[in-house]
Amino acid sequence: MKKKFIPLFFLCIILIIGCKAHNVDNNSFYSPGETKKELFIMTSFYPVYITTLNITKDVPGVKVINLTPPVTGCLHNYSLTSNNMKDLALADIFVINGAGMESFLDKVIKENSDLKIVEASKDIELIRGTHEEYNPHVWTSVSNLIKQVENIQKDLSKYDPAHSELYKENALYYIERLYKLKTDIKEGLKDIKNRNIITFHEAFPYFAKEFDLNIVAVIQREPGTEPNARELTETINLIKGKKVKALFIEPQYPKNSADVISRETGLKLYNLDPVVTGPIELDAYIKIMNRNLLVLQEALR
Repeated sequence: MKKKFIPLFFLCIILIIGCKAHNVDNNSFYSPGETKKELFIMTSFYPVYITTLNITKDVPGVKVINLTPPVTGCLHNYSLTSNNMKDLALADIFVINGAGMESFLDKVIKENSDLKIVEASKDIELIRGTHEEYNPHVWTSVSNLIKQVENIQKDLSKYDPAHSELYKENALYYIERLYKLKTDIKEGLKDIKNRNIITFHEAFPYFAKEFDLNIVAVIQREPGTEPNARELTETINLIKGKKVKALFIEPQYPKNSADVISRETGLKLYNLDPVVTGPIELDAYIKIMNRNLLVLQEALR
């Protein structure tokens, strides 16, 4: 009896330990049956995540994890969770948008002094917003996204020189496709006469600058800050005076204020996507921006 009992006892212990080892968060660095890879890269939010995935495609020994769920949107008021801090403690590299988007960055650096930070917006010329703060939505300009790809690729190559050629090869392939996207958008909008638009919040100044659109008003300066009655009236009068063709809302946010303006002016609402949420696909940015082109063509013609 004793000879049979001992192996059974140890078998139970092994099974218990094994179950605990597989009890992990799906958004953490560890997956069932997986050992720690050579290099863990954390990205701050969706557009940076998609960009980094393109640069690290098929690079061996590298895993990219996004800090926030893909439905989070912009990080204007994002607060780090305990799970976020645990994952950051495991990361080797943290790729951020920069330009003030990650307001929690100081806390991350304080808690993880050895963490290597890659700032995608480095050396990009920034536009100031309403309150004289820099607007962080640089990736909505395709040219700026190309610069972000270059910045990320260079820093990843510096921190992981063994795979520098793969990072460069991937970056060049993605940049080539982004240049085509930029050309397609410019070509698709070249015959548009009335370029006055109203946007939902300040996500599109870089896009408008690159593709020669005139943002005459912004409904919400920041998501969640509804305009008051006076501001709504001013926006409605501005629309009538400027002969605005369309009102653009964002699929990530409620459209209560936009509905009011639409009723008062007769303007149709259109979705213009700032690419802050979406599918986890390498082509996601390109697909969403091409969809934006079709929306702009329909709205402004």
